[in-house]
Amino acid sequence: MYLIGEALVGQGPEIAHIDLIVGDKEGPVGQAFANGLTSLSAGHTPLLAVIRPNLPAKPSTLLVPKVTVENMEQAGRIFGPAQAAVAKAVADAVEENVVPKDKIDSWVIVCSVFIHPDAKDDRKIYQYNYAGTKLALTRAIANYPGLEKMMFEKDRSSHPIMGFKVPRLWRPPYLLIMLDIPDLEKMKNVVSKVPKSDRIIFAAGSPLIKKYGVHAINELRSGIKDAFIIADLKTVDVGKVEVDLAFEETADGATASGLAPIESLDEFIYETRKMGMYAIVDMTGVDNPVFKLQSLKEPPEIVIVSAPEGKDPQSWDWIRTIKTSVNGRRLLVGVTGRLSPEQSRDAINAGADLIVTGRFVTQSKDVERSVREFIQATPEMKEDIDLFREHVE
Repeated sequence: MYLIGEALVGQGPEIAHIDLIVGDKEGPVGQAFANGLTSLSAGHTPLLAVIRPNLPAKPSTLLVPKVTVENMEQAGRIFGPAQAAVAKAVADAVEENVVPKDKIDSWVIVCSVFIHPDAKDDRKIYQYNYAGTKLALTRAIANYPGLEKMMFEKDRSSHPIMGFKVPRLWRPPYLLIMLDIPDLEKMKNVVSKVPKSDRIIFAAGSPLIKKYGVHAINELRSGIKDAFIIADLKTVDVGKVEVDLAFEETADGATASGLAPIESLDEFIYETRKMGMYAIVDMTGVDNPVFKLQSLKEPPEIVIVSAPEGKDPQSWDWIRTIKTSVNGRRLLVGVTGRLSPEQSRDAINAGADLIVTGRFVTQSKDVERSVREFIQATPEMKEDIDLFREHVE
């Protein structure tokens, strides 16, 4: 038996990142503890965590530097504030009954510590590593995170050190702006004028991709690095090849034509899933989208359909019919067809998750105003998704 804990605390060069495992001396953690203490590695010498010289913490804790120690100044930070912080956190966790007192002689802890070579402030090193170790221990004992927590957070959270977000479509509705004019500089100019909102996603339209290739996605990404960008490939028969090309250019999703054979769509959906991308099937021209969906091995993440003709509210009922056709699987439905902001309100009220717009925005003399007409059309679109994001504890 062993438990695993992790914590990231602090900021700047002194930031602390703790990974640890807790377990019995007689088990695999005890074996790792003994091996670590007796098998030294240059620049990564393990050491016991001590509260002060000659007073080790219990459960016995092995501190392992993650970053190669290259000089005595760096070694001093490991053997000084970091060592003391880890030991004090372990001792306090015992005092506060986070770690059971009856386990202090039968458990051991292996704790990996990150100290940046540019870290200078010893007090911050101590404080951050103390807090990180204590939090990691608490999480280990509690078997954090639970399944529900992990599933809730996986599409909502962003990594603070990564430097960019990987957006996922976890809280619709969204406005999908189709950048479909085959003029890359013009499309980049349009993108630069779009107001910032988590409700807005983009697609490199097929005319743009046909002229510039999928590399157009990376060109667009330079101005909207955190945006969700779809490659509007409208794949018909070589899904694997085209998906792989879009993946290499950082696309978050790709489209296939619903007119493609079932075998081609299955291959397309399989490949996008494998690459961590969204599979989008454009059902424009398909007589029976529900039948097409039900013929697939797995449904896509998104289906795009044409807006109904006429203004009868009941003409939108098919949106819910499509959503319920995939046996309880989550399916986002996008609506296209030169919708006005007023029509988009009807679509969202009927259950649409994406409103697709193209030249209403891309050919507008006032791009920002045109986009705001859409995102202010309904109360749902006005909400900033980040207000509902659950942040790191």
